[in-house]
Amino acid sequence: MNTCFLRTPLAVLALSLLGGAAAAADLSLERIHADPPLAGRLPRQAEVSPGGQWVSFLRPSQADSEVLELWAQPSDGGEPRKLVAAADLLGGAEQRLSEAEKMALERRRISQRGITGYQWCGSDDRALLFPLSGDLYLVRLTAGGPQAQKLALPPGSPKLEARCNPNGKSLAYVQDGNLFSLPLTDGAKPTPLTRDGSATVSWGLAEFAAAEELARQRGYWWSKDGRSLLALRVDESGVAVKTRAQIFADRTALTEQRYPAAGEANARLAAFVIDASTGAQRELPLPAGTEYIARAGWFADGTPWLQSFTRDQTRLTLTEYKPGAAPHDITVETDPAWVEVHDDLIETPRGLLWSSEASGRRQLLLIDRRSGARTPLTQQPEPVAHAICADAQQVVFAAAGDVGKAQELYAQPLAGGPARLLPGAGSRQWRDAKADSGCTRLLVTRSAWGLPPRLELRRLGQDAAIALAGDPPSQDLPAYTNTPLALALTAADGRTPLNAFFFPAQQRRDGKQQPVIVMAYGGPGASTVSWAWGRDMPRIAYWQQRGYGVLTLDTRGMQHRDREFTRAHHRAFGKNEVADLFAAVRELPRRVPGVDPARIGFFGWSYGGFLAARAVLDADTPFAASVAVAPVTDWTLYDTVYTERYLGMPDGGKAETYARAHLPSRAALLNRPLLLVHGTADDNVLFEHTLRLVEALQTAGKTFDLQIYPGKAHGIAGRAAQLHLYRTMDAFFDQHLQPSR
Repeated sequence: MNTCFLRTPLAVLALSLLGGAAAAADLSLERIHADPPLAGRLPRQAEVSPGGQWVSFLRPSQADSEVLELWAQPSDGGEPRKLVAAADLLGGAEQRLSEAEKMALERRRISQRGITGYQWCGSDDRALLFPLSGDLYLVRLTAGGPQAQKLALPPGSPKLEARCNPNGKSLAYVQDGNLFSLPLTDGAKPTPLTRDGSATVSWGLAEFAAAEELARQRGYWWSKDGRSLLALRVDESGVAVKTRAQIFADRTALTEQRYPAAGEANARLAAFVIDASTGAQRELPLPAGTEYIARAGWFADGTPWLQSFTRDQTRLTLTEYKPGAAPHDITVETDPAWVEVHDDLIETPRGLLWSSEASGRRQLLLIDRRSGARTPLTQQPEPVAHAICADAQQVVFAAAGDVGKAQELYAQPLAGGPARLLPGAGSRQWRDAKADSGCTRLLVTRSAWGLPPRLELRRLGQDAAIALAGDPPSQDLPAYTNTPLALALTAADGRTPLNAFFFPAQQRRDGKQQPVIVMAYGGPGASTVSWAWGRDMPRIAYWQQRGYGVLTLDTRGMQHRDREFTRAHHRAFGKNEVADLFAAVRELPRRVPGVDPARIGFFGWSYGGFLAARAVLDADTPFAASVAVAPVTDWTLYDTVYTERYLGMPDGGKAETYARAHLPSRAALLNRPLLLVHGTADDNVLFEHTLRLVEALQTAGKTFDLQIYPGKAHGIAGRAAQLHLYRTMDAFFDQHLQPSR
């Protein structure tokens, strides 16, 4: 049922607000950031093994929840068992991470230690491969239990991006920029497959822009028969070096990083097929205008393929490279704004499964590999999120519902006809899934507002589900669970509904109107208003108890809506989302009784931090105060892929699209309290962004608050730092939004 009512009578609305959140014991910031967490813990990086016998995952150690261990659970529902922990292998030595490894973990948003990644080795469910402290380990599943083995490799720099071939008889890895292969037999020695790796040239690694912005975390792929590698050569010699000062409390470490800022040179890419035994190479010619390689892989018949982007990302080409034949462009996807990157390429008996927004709404279609002819497949009333798997008869996919606030799982016959909901469907929930290689088992994640995500294993065609290991939520969580009032506020264009949740204050001081804290992201590629479990739910409940109403809002340009909605950022950062934010905030007091329009604050992080700062650098702002964490303030400092996709080329920062979104030039407009927050070691939104705005505000004679976190990256990770950050925000909002006592 759609819960976005545009014409809700005020009397009914008032009754809804009175029941918006149950009375609960006091919830403290200390409890929110304590261990174990209120929401419990979901297993991390869960995967169904290639043969379907196991579900593997990472789980925090009981001794230290910041250290991850490798576990597995039988897919028939048996008890989970620990396979190996870092402490078992290091013998008391401290775990070592190079700067390259730290940056790779940051790209994956992993802040824990221990075993932070792994993969199944081969297809027989007998071994897993993982890196630790620069070395490589295999853990074999034997009748006598798991047995871990450190691979005998030459010492030196870390072995990166190790991957087993499909039959599990050998692996490849990257060291000092070169690719090596290693047979998994006793006494085998690694064979170098490339030899020109250097400080600026690497083989088989994803360059910064691909990992951070295209979600491509790898740079080589094994062929299906395990005899060849499709590998990318990355030359960063032309990429500008940025010196990043990692300012800690007791020292400053200067780190040089090849960072392609908007308008500057990107890494130069080349693609090769490499014989895994001899190292013989065959270069694959890239389509004209190729700047980025978004995806790569092999078809079942042994043909390699690449998905390549032009620099403006308005053209995505899928090309195959049959030996002895000219490259063949199977399909070309174009969009006057930009083409969204995706993983929807699956071979089926009826053609290649692909997704496209050409119809105005992302749907799945089938492409004839030889002719490129397209046959529409799905006809969902809302966008398809992504394909999950396919077999000979059907494709399983996830698609949006309830105007983008919900997501469900469907099965669509490849022969056509209506899609059907998979068992476990329900209203006001969010489901997603991974699948085994045969598309017979689904690893389903299900959550709802107030219900933290849980994993279950389902067989296609069966209703029964097997619950998988995870730490359950705290028994206290139901006492704090709040119920959002779903609103459809109106965008600045006067016609487009914006998804919003409102959470009323549980208590008001002396019967006065309630102050409100607005939480919004505003940027492309994400959404925050949904029926999925929200990790901010306990924090929202905490603010409600402190007398604040809370509004969460998705402006135009955000995800899970039709193409017209998601392209609102085209050449327009700081324009449509700001106008929508202002319009929604001004509409809120008319829709919700008791909201004080003079005491509305804003909190945002990353792009949301840009929006939070921009919101009060405006003479017409409706906000009384704002908190901007890790804000982008000058888009010429941000990376090429992301920034140019939306704003085009910067022309030295003079382009109108960049000038309009440049926050330091708006410093004189600040007339509301602003708290700026940044980690000094942020390698995503560099600390320089906040420093440039600080200098501009000081030059303009404006007062503001500033909180820095020495040595912290973009997420300002760590319980102590997070607790301090939200205490600081509390004091700031209490000072500027709460009525005087």
